[in-house]
Amino acid sequence: MAKHPDAVSDTPPAPRRRRWSGILGRNLPGLSIVLMAALLLGIVLWPYMVITVPSGHVGVLWQRFLGFDTYCGCFVDRGTMLNPRELREEGLHLIAPWNRLFIYDLRLQSKSDVYHAISKDGVSVTAQINIRYQLLHDSAGVLHKFIGPNYFDTILSPEIGAQARDVISKYSAQEVYTSREKIQQEIRDGAQRTLSEKLNKLVQPAAMEENDPQHYSDFLASSILILDTLVLGIDLPPEIVAAINRQTEQYYMIQEYKYRVQREAEESQRKMIEANGIEAFERTVSQGISDSYLRWQGINATLALARSPNAKIVVIGSGKDGLPIILGNVDTPTAAPTVPAGGPKPPAATAPGASENAPVRPSPNVGGTSGGRQSMRGELGDGVDGRGPRPARDGAEAGPAAAGKGPTKPSDSSTLPGIVGSALSRIYGVVAPPQSGPAPEKGTRSNP
Repeated sequence: MAKHPDAVSDTPPAPRRRRWSGILGRNLPGLSIVLMAALLLGIVLWPYMVITVPSGHVGVLWQRFLGFDTYCGCFVDRGTMLNPRELREEGLHLIAPWNRLFIYDLRLQSKSDVYHAISKDGVSVTAQINIRYQLLHDSAGVLHKFIGPNYFDTILSPEIGAQARDVISKYSAQEVYTSREKIQQEIRDGAQRTLSEKLNKLVQPAAMEENDPQHYSDFLASSILILDTLVLGIDLPPEIVAAINRQTEQYYMIQEYKYRVQREAEESQRKMIEANGIEAFERTVSQGISDSYLRWQGINATLALARSPNAKIVVIGSGKDGLPIILGNVDTPTAAPTVPAGGPKPPAATAPGASENAPVRPSPNVGGTSGGRQSMRGELGDGVDGRGPRPARDGAEAGPAAAGKGPTKPSDSSTLPGIVGSALSRIYGVVAPPQSGPAPEKGTRSNP
């Protein structure tokens, strides 16, 4: 055993250890280059490796090489993943940079397009149609393989245009203008039926690297659901639109005239019923009304007129049964009369010297007192109030006796004025209270 002269003891010194700091110090430039390259590569490949599938979407993976898929935990073939279990759902996904993920929208989509068509009568029609459709989840892979992401412009829009032209050609210009709901439904049903029949023909089992290619042969039949087709606008030539508007206007005018004819017919029937009712009424009334009844009604009307608080001008009608005729109201009230002592005299039947048809004017000295007595005097004349006839104010109003041109003509008690006067005289004699003072002479007029 060798001895070390410088050692204090016979124990040999411990060997020196290699430090990591020295290693890193010697390899630091190379490590820096590697890290920078990896970082740069990660930045470049990040969009191709880390992909986010948004809400309401689904991802279809296209794989470049045959290998193991960590998403489904199975070995997959190269190409488009057709199995619905291999579709990438919503969220963050990490894929190999040499693979690609195509994202499809599963939500309801809406697009509008303008289509030109010819109506049944040869009119050029421009229709703006809005299409609302939706892609089904399980068919996304098959649709991506045989149709592609631009399936609306490739299949859906041309089919809607063809159906719109076919449907519009069955209608005239006016029917197209007024049958929008029916046209919409026919376009939608025809497009959905045609797509279901024709899309399955696009599936090619020989182009699939799947264990059971025939399993996907009917996936395209129900891959696209057409919710509805809305006709937003229909444009016709201006001349055709004007003609249709005029025709519609004339149609409604005809309807108006029909209702007018019906109204006039109902009015004619109403008038006929009314005339029959009036005729029946007159026939019934004429059988139950006599001359005595009419005279009694005339007396009642005269009494009601006498009790009225307003002064009036009354004309006794001509003929045997003439009734009073009201010409107008005199709103100026008359002064209360001065009744002499001694009590009233019984009223005379008629005014002597007065013509049968002469008007009887209310006396200015007769006012509306209690009980309607003075009103009766002022409205029926001096021949009824017990004081005799009043002298005429002028030659036109005075009778032949007052003007001195002939003898007085006695009144006929059988006439209506005589009957009314006699009845009123009896009534007045019963209801009038006795008054004091001498009665005025016949033919005089009391002054207020």
